[in-house]
Amino acid sequence: MHLRVDWRASLDLTGRVLLYVSVPLGIPLFVALYYGDPIVPFLAAIAVTVLAGAALRRLPGEPGELGAREAFLGVSLIWLLVAVVGAVPFYVAGTGVLAHPVDALFESMSGLTTTGATALRDFSVHSRAVLMWRQVLQWLGGLGILVLATAVLSEIGVGGAQLMETETQTQSVDKLTPKITQTAQLIWGLYIGLTVLAVAVYFGLHLAGLAPEMTFYNAVAHALTSVSTAGFSPEPESIGAFTPVVQWAVIPFMLVGSTSFVLLYFAIHGDPWRLVESEEFRFYMGVVATGSAVVALSLTVDPDVNYGLEPTIRHALFNVASIVTTTGYASVDFDAWSPAAKHVLFLGMFVGGMVGSTTCSIKSLRWLVALKAFRRSLFTTIHPSAVRPVRVSGRAVDEATIRDIYQYLLLSIVIFVLLTVFIVVDGSRVSDSVTEFEAMSAAASTFLNIGPAFGLAGPYDTYANFPRTTRAVMIVLMWIGRIEIIPVLVLFTKAFWTS
Repeated sequence: MHLRVDWRASLDLTGRVLLYVSVPLGIPLFVALYYGDPIVPFLAAIAVTVLAGAALRRLPGEPGELGAREAFLGVSLIWLLVAVVGAVPFYVAGTGVLAHPVDALFESMSGLTTTGATALRDFSVHSRAVLMWRQVLQWLGGLGILVLATAVLSEIGVGGAQLMETETQTQSVDKLTPKITQTAQLIWGLYIGLTVLAVAVYFGLHLAGLAPEMTFYNAVAHALTSVSTAGFSPEPESIGAFTPVVQWAVIPFMLVGSTSFVLLYFAIHGDPWRLVESEEFRFYMGVVATGSAVVALSLTVDPDVNYGLEPTIRHALFNVASIVTTTGYASVDFDAWSPAAKHVLFLGMFVGGMVGSTTCSIKSLRWLVALKAFRRSLFTTIHPSAVRPVRVSGRAVDEATIRDIYQYLLLSIVIFVLLTVFIVVDGSRVSDSVTEFEAMSAAASTFLNIGPAFGLAGPYDTYANFPRTTRAVMIVLMWIGRIEIIPVLVLFTKAFWTS
C-alpha cells in the first residue's frame, strides 16, 4: 500500500515543537529552585522532551513539504505528544492522585487543551512548582491554538480559519502583515503583552492592599490562565479564594482572551470600530449579558441565597463569563445554586467565545451563522424562488462554510451524547451514583474544554470522583475537542492515508 502522507514531514514538525516545549519547562524548574521544591521532575521532563524531539527529527529520510495531510497529522500528534511529555513532571513528582499515569496524563491534557478539569483531591500535597507547571501548560495551550489558527489552519483552509476570515472582513488572516509568520508573531506579542498586563493588575491590587492573598506567585499563576481562558488555579477555591476586587479584575481578562485576537490587534492599532462593528462580537457579548441577567434574577428570587446586590451581580457576571468564555474559574460554589441558575450555566457551556481567540466550545460565530441559515430556510420555505445569502458583518458566508458548520454541530452533538451515555454506564459499573445531569455536564465540560461541571465534578470538587476509565476516555475527548474534531477524525479514514 502506497501512503499518500509524508509522515516524515509531520514527525519532523512534531519534533521541532517538542524541542521548543523544553524551554518553558524552565519556568517550574526556576520556581522549584526558588522555593526549595524537588527539581528532579522537571529535569526528567526536559530530558525526555529533548530526547523525543531530537529522535523525531533524526528519523531516516528527508522531510518533504508540509501539505494539508501532513498538517492534519502533525497538528494532532503535537497536541497528543506535548500532553504526554507535559505529564512527566506530574508522574515523576508522584504525589497525590497524579502518581497514577492516567491521572497525570488527564491533568496534562486538561491543562494543554485549556480545559481546566482537574483530578486533584488535595492541593496541599503538591509542590508550588508542580502547580505552576499546570498553569504554564494552560498558557502554552492558549498560545498554541492561536498559532494553529493563524499559521497552520489558514494555510490549509480548515474551518476555523475560514470563519475567522469571514468575521474579520479580511480576505485572509495573513492580511495583518504580508507573511503569515509575521502575523503569528504579532499575535504572540499581543498574547504576551496581555499576560504581562494581567500580572501587573493582579499584583498591583496586592501592593495596594486590596488583595492580600494575591502574591506575586498567585498573580503570575492566574495571569497565565486568565488570558488563555483556561481556568486552572493553584487555589482549591479558584478565584473564590480572593477578594471581590480581584474577581472584578479577572472578568475583563477572561472576556479579552475570548475575543478575536485579529480584531483586538485592529482595535489597539487605531481601529476600535472594527471590533464594535463585528456581529459576532455583539452576539457573544449579548449572550454574556443576557445569561448574567437571568442568573442574577434567579439568585435574587432564590430564598436560599442572600448575597446582596453587588455580590449577586458579581457572581452572576463572573461565573457566566467564566463558563461562556470556557475559562472555568469559579468565584463561588455555583453547584449550590438553584436548578434554574445551573441550567443557564449548562447552556452557556455550548456557546464559546469568538473564532480566532483562545477560547474553546462551539464558538459564537458558528451559532450566529447557523441561526441566520435557519432563518433563511424559514424564509425560502415561504418564498422558494428567493435568493438570500447568509451575511455576517456584511459579508456573505459561502455555502461550503455553512455545510461545515452543520457538520461540526452534528458531530459535536453525537460525541456529546455518546460520552454522556458512557459516563453513566461506566459510573454504574463501579457502583458510583452518577445522575444524568452530572454526566451531561461532565461530558460537555470535558469535550468542549470548559473545566468545572456540576455534582461530582462541581467547581469545588474533582474529576477523581469518576472511575479512572471515564477519565481515560475524557483524555481523548479533550484532545479531539480542542483541535475541533475534524483534524483528528480525518486521521481514522482510509482515504486520508491512501487516496
